[in-house]
Amino acid sequence: MRTDLELARAWKRGERAAGEQLFERHYAAVARFFRNKVGDEAADDLVQKTFLACVEGLERYREEASFRTYLFSIAYRLLCRLYRARRRHPAPIDFAIVTVQALDPSPSAIVARRDEQRLLLEALRRLPFNYQVALELVYWESMTAADAAAVLEIPLGTAKTWSRRARQSLTRILGEIATSDALLRSTLSDLNDWARSLRAQLDGSRGASS
Repeated sequence: MRTDLELARAWKRGERAAGEQLFERHYAAVARFFRNKVGDEAADDLVQKTFLACVEGLERYREEASFRTYLFSIAYRLLCRLYRARRRHPAPIDFAIVTVQALDPSPSAIVARRDEQRLLLEALRRLPFNYQVALELVYWESMTAADAAAVLEIPLGTAKTWSRRARQSLTRILGEIATSDALLRSTLSDLNDWARSLRAQLDGSRGASS
């Protein structure tokens, strides 16, 4: 099986099938990135725009970062652009402060199967946007801090700080919004497992609802 880098090089040479393989390989992760931040319709549109921008900018891909990191950096910039376009007044958005809940206050269309998943999803939406992205890249997409820094276009030390603070803030928010001590204990007892189950739910709920 060819690596992402080999496929990207082949795609740059005009091998269309290589591009199709990259799309199939990374579609679910990019869709997951958008789905808990915007509705399904907007997420689908952003996924298409991400891969289109990837194609159009492929000649500028210098292989300094992995193809996956390059792809997520495009997705991140497109999502920020969408939020800015939705803004009704010209004041700049500070993505280190504002939350997804504030940027997209409509209830999530994701139907979580367990109370712990619903609690975790709500807590994620209440994190500062950049903290949420940093946390998801590290814990859901298994990126290194260096990869997350490249996606967010920040220094490595800042990425590490954001990831640490995001985890701390997530724990605090869970405590604030949990409807019972039992639910909070269950969620915190194995936060990583619940995060993985929510990731799987994000992957599967689109097909179940369509």
